[in-house]
Amino acid sequence: MSKPKENILEVNDLKVSFNTYAGEVQAVRGVTFDLRKGEVLAIVGESGCGKSVTSQTLMRLIPSPPGVIKGGSILFDGKKGKVDITKLSNKQMESVRGSEMGMIFQDPMTSLNPTMTVGRQISESLIKHQGMTKEQARQRSMELLRLVGLSNVEGRIKQYPHEFSGGMRQRVMIAIALACNPKLLIADEPTTALDVTVQAQIIDLMRELSVKTGSSIILITHDLGVVAEMAERVVVMYAGKIVEKGTVDEIFYDPRHPYTWGLLKSVPRLDTRADEELIPIPGTPPDLFAPPKGCAFAARCPYAMKVCVEEDPAHTQLSAEHSAACWLLHPDAPKVERPVEVGGKQHV
Repeated sequence: MSKPKENILEVNDLKVSFNTYAGEVQAVRGVTFDLRKGEVLAIVGESGCGKSVTSQTLMRLIPSPPGVIKGGSILFDGKKGKVDITKLSNKQMESVRGSEMGMIFQDPMTSLNPTMTVGRQISESLIKHQGMTKEQARQRSMELLRLVGLSNVEGRIKQYPHEFSGGMRQRVMIAIALACNPKLLIADEPTTALDVTVQAQIIDLMRELSVKTGSSIILITHDLGVVAEMAERVVVMYAGKIVEKGTVDEIFYDPRHPYTWGLLKSVPRLDTRADEELIPIPGTPPDLFAPPKGCAFAARCPYAMKVCVEEDPAHTQLSAEHSAACWLLHPDAPKVERPVEVGGKQHV
């Protein structure tokens, strides 16, 4: 029997809020998950569910104020052993960010500095974190650009971001994130702004680099096709909470939360007829200024019961990896059949 992989990251009961003029927005409300060494974990959910805030909090990138970590811990197994990211000073966090944790952002055009050459932007972290000379950093920058599949790297490192296509800029972002061989790579919607063929190339590249470098990856996305291609385990978020988590097969073939059913039903499939309409999830997510006291999905759920509105369900453990927070899983709940359209892997 193979030995279970060690965790590189353990997030426990994380709570993050934003203090605004209108009041407190509870963006992340008690999130708990772990990430293993060399694993690709996907965090999925619709816009505003808290997945990007969670990823930015892991890197301590939420603007403070107005953002504040209200509770919980983020244990990261770095070079100096396990540290709680929430307890590090800004200076200590600077030495972790970039050298041990890297991030690939959604829009490379706004994340890259338009006034600096691409070579200089990659070299910065190499000089700062690895103590390289300018020439060593230049050579390593060219190596990294080759690694992410760019040609004519001697010329490319002298160019500015506007001289690259969208897909090339995303490759540059990946090169910057990988520069210091981080143990953890967070990819926040890395393929959103790209066309389908370039998306497929970027997915293949990230999968290949994960195997080559041994980095663990957290993939933040609303695209279930990307999840099916890349992830080993999936965390489904809704209204700042995790509603279901499990292996990619458990989430795609045996989803147990009505919100996960809704997500899967609203994705186009290869076997969908041309005249068949996609089924969106009705309604809108709750207001996180005043989250509901019961299940946050109750107002949009066709199976909601009285208890769903009154009390938040605990997670029911369905297998070693699979759990879901839904009152339908309670032994006394009425039996509900999963919709027939749900329960098959989507492919990009």
